[in-house]
Amino acid sequence: MNKRFNPSPAQRLSALAITAALAAFAGAANAQSSSNPGIPGYAHSSDGRPVLSGFGQCVRSGSWVPANAAEPCDRVARADVPPPAPLAAAPEPKLEPAPVAVAPVVIVPPRPVIQKLTLSADVLFDFGKADLKDSGKGRLDQLAGEIKDAKVDEIIAVGHADRIASEGSNQKLSEARAQAVKDYLGTKVASASRVTAQGKGESQPVTGDGCKKMGAESGSNKKLVACLQPDRRVEIEVLGSREIAAGGAPAAGTGATSTPR
Repeated sequence: MNKRFNPSPAQRLSALAITAALAAFAGAANAQSSSNPGIPGYAHSSDGRPVLSGFGQCVRSGSWVPANAAEPCDRVARADVPPPAPLAAAPEPKLEPAPVAVAPVVIVPPRPVIQKLTLSADVLFDFGKADLKDSGKGRLDQLAGEIKDAKVDEIIAVGHADRIASEGSNQKLSEARAQAVKDYLGTKVASASRVTAQGKGESQPVTGDGCKKMGAESGSNKKLVACLQPDRRVEIEVLGSREIAAGGAPAAGTGATSTPR
């Protein structure tokens, strides 16, 4: 059987004293809060600082609501604010390449040709030789007479040889023959310095494949020597200008052909 607890008079007095003390404390806190409000919803001391309990916590007033939560008494939730994004670097200016100066194309007109002819080496020289024959001198005299009334800028003599003998000897022979023509014409025209000579050796044949498989490649093979005759030649080109009389035409030289080289 339970016994009902009946406090003694002394216990009743003690409870009353504690209740009165708490009421007095709360009233003092409210008075302080009204005179020095500090943080709303919390008890404050006379200097406005929050009153702390024995556990180091702020003492809340009777009017405290969650909306009064404030630091440092109660933690206040804060939204995480992301750090500001770094500013994008300005793009580097694109350097355009400097325009390349293009030199104007100068078209040089071809030099006018007064006369161009090909003389057979067989008319000018003996086979394998570079000494002008009388027939060769006569043909060059004729050419000099044909251009005597012209303003000559240059006379170019180019020697050619066939493929008989070595390449080196043919090169030397073509150069020697072109030089012989140059030297002789230099005595027949107004200015010897305008006559030039070149040798092409056997590098520019004109017979093609017509003289292949004709036996021994030697000067004793008369059939081959005769076939290669067009390759043995001296080409002469006269550059400059001339006046042609009405109804007239410049004379053109042609080379005679023969079997010996």
